[in-house]
Amino acid sequence: MLPTLVLAAGLGTRLDPLTRLVSKAALPLAGRTLIERVLDWLARERVQDVVINLHHRPETIAAVVGDGTHLGLRVRYSWEPVILGSAGGPRHALPLMDGETLLVVNAEPLCDFPIEPLVGAHRNSGADVTLAVVPNPAPDVFNGLVADDAGVVGEVVPKGQAAGTWHFVGVQVAEARVFAGLPDNVPAETFAGIYREMMGTGNGRIRIHPVESAPIHVGTPREYLEAAITVGHTCCSDAVIEPGAIEVSPSARIRRTVVWAGASIGPDADLSDCIVTSGVDLPRGFGARHVVVVPAGVAGPADRVERRAGVALFPLP
Repeated sequence: MLPTLVLAAGLGTRLDPLTRLVSKAALPLAGRTLIERVLDWLARERVQDVVINLHHRPETIAAVVGDGTHLGLRVRYSWEPVILGSAGGPRHALPLMDGETLLVVNAEPLCDFPIEPLVGAHRNSGADVTLAVVPNPAPDVFNGLVADDAGVVGEVVPKGQAAGTWHFVGVQVAEARVFAGLPDNVPAETFAGIYREMMGTGNGRIRIHPVESAPIHVGTPREYLEAAITVGHTCCSDAVIEPGAIEVSPSARIRRTVVWAGASIGPDADLSDCIVTSGVDLPRGFGARHVVVVPAGVAGPADRVERRAGVALFPLP
């Protein structure tokens, strides 16, 4: 299998305030972090050598992944002192990538489909880049790709106008030369930069490969909550208590709520559609709806949030 780069350097601003505590890729998701679930999938698909790019809260990723041995992988890291973007990140990681053809995987969304057919389609077509896609599930939310009958991508259509387009799921096979010509340590983007230029040539350098498995998006706190409940759902509960939660009182009423390791919920607490992060200690009778609950110190002076009982409550849209 190809050498693989997992893109995990982003700030995860749409996941605020969760990403004030951990990197997006280190979010706990029903007993395993997001990055561990991505790496598990890659290992099942016979990937052996992985590079992860890092910037925001890198220690929260390295602490759970290490050198990858426990996941059956060889893992190394590409550190970005400044965020280099979806094209600049691969360029910076090239010295660690052993091969002319690369598998590049976003740390989010979560995917689970066979990779070999994607690689085979790329090699057979002679494309520079082959993108794994599904029919656009939310054209009002996601930009879309327009491709001809041969799978050649011609343009990117903005959300709101993207009905009938393809949705890129964050997994692609690319030739290293696509990134090699970029200057190192200079931010650069793919779809907003070099890919747009490549599409303009009209010579089939970027192609799509449809896959059947729908991705699980974890791009906002609401999406994260829904993903955690979907992945961690049991027959008798729609609450997800992460391993390492300090205490959850049996008398607490918890519905559609995720409780992180290092959090505790007191007696008779009443929570619905909440995310309770590490460092939170909710007292007896504490009630909340549709909020992210973080330690009070996580909220800054400019945050217009409710503060009580030593915690800050960020609205969950």
